[in-house]
Amino acid sequence: MLGQSDDMVQLLTPDGRRVDHPEFTFRGTTDDLLRSLRDMWLGRRFDVEAIALQRHGELGMWPPQLGQEAAQIGAARAIRDGDHVFPSYREHSMALALGVPMQQILGFFRGTDAGIWEMNDKFRTYALVIGVQTLHAVGYAMGLQFDGLVGNDDESTNSGVMVFHGDGASSQGDVNEAYVFAASYNAPVVFFCQNNQWAISEPITLQSRIPLYERARGFGFPGIQVDGNDVLAVQAVSEWAMDRARRGDGPTFIEAYTYRMGAHTTADDPTKYRARDEEEAWRGRDPINRLVAHLRDIDAIDDAHLKALEEEADELGVRTRASIKELTDRTMDELFAGVYAEPTVALEAQRRQFKEFADSFEED
Repeated sequence: MLGQSDDMVQLLTPDGRRVDHPEFTFRGTTDDLLRSLRDMWLGRRFDVEAIALQRHGELGMWPPQLGQEAAQIGAARAIRDGDHVFPSYREHSMALALGVPMQQILGFFRGTDAGIWEMNDKFRTYALVIGVQTLHAVGYAMGLQFDGLVGNDDESTNSGVMVFHGDGASSQGDVNEAYVFAASYNAPVVFFCQNNQWAISEPITLQSRIPLYERARGFGFPGIQVDGNDVLAVQAVSEWAMDRARRGDGPTFIEAYTYRMGAHTTADDPTKYRARDEEEAWRGRDPINRLVAHLRDIDAIDDAHLKALEEEADELGVRTRASIKELTDRTMDELFAGVYAEPTVALEAQRRQFKEFADSFEED
């Protein structure tokens, strides 16, 4: 396939066979694989439920993640206590796996919370402005350096940053500026690019003449391409990259070569720009199906196990739909209070100005 490198890291083939790689090895157990299967399964179900909620008018919009579950769960396995994740707006499976309450994700797309998330200490708020999160992530990574939380002999005190963006965002100026600053300051940040082949309706072949991971060399740090539908390989590569960051060895670029099976968002119609045979070809590389095939092959799961997973997914679906009724709007006072740790004179003036504006609509 165009853009796929001969050097792409793969540890599990699309038909579920384990293969060796000269540099990367999956060191987890069968129980770890079962956990990853569960997280991908539930993440996919949450995504399906959210799409249905949007179609019923309960959410303003929704960016589907179908097909990208392995990239997110594999990366999530590399995140430790003390690390920080800066997502874009499609990392639903990873968010759930790291403990982000589903109400926060749904509230963001319902417009009720303005991104005030309880998990901000580990998993930052979704970013809708394309690529802006990369600048935030690099700045935060530089702060970890200045605070002495990188490259210590006591590894338990070291931290790193992982930031997500798509292939489309790699064409943005903000993202390339983030690459420059990360390289210049040797920041402990991993740029995790989910190359899902389409920047809305623009194919990756229009954006880059070379595989995206090769661009990293021009900025002065390592780049690597991994099969984004192979959860074992993604975990192995992500662990390596995050270890580099924590040790103080600087930034890394990971290109997770995957595919967006659904629409860019619920406002998009991919049949207008994408061929059916392309979708069918990628359907054969489904991340969940390949892990199921492998686990069946080693007799780690059976039909009863999959039935139990589906029943758990059904329960998640019920909770997801019910959670909509629990969402409440944030007040403007709450939003103003969350801008800075300490209010400023200018911000307080803006708050008063808005209050006067809002009060002007009240009836006598």
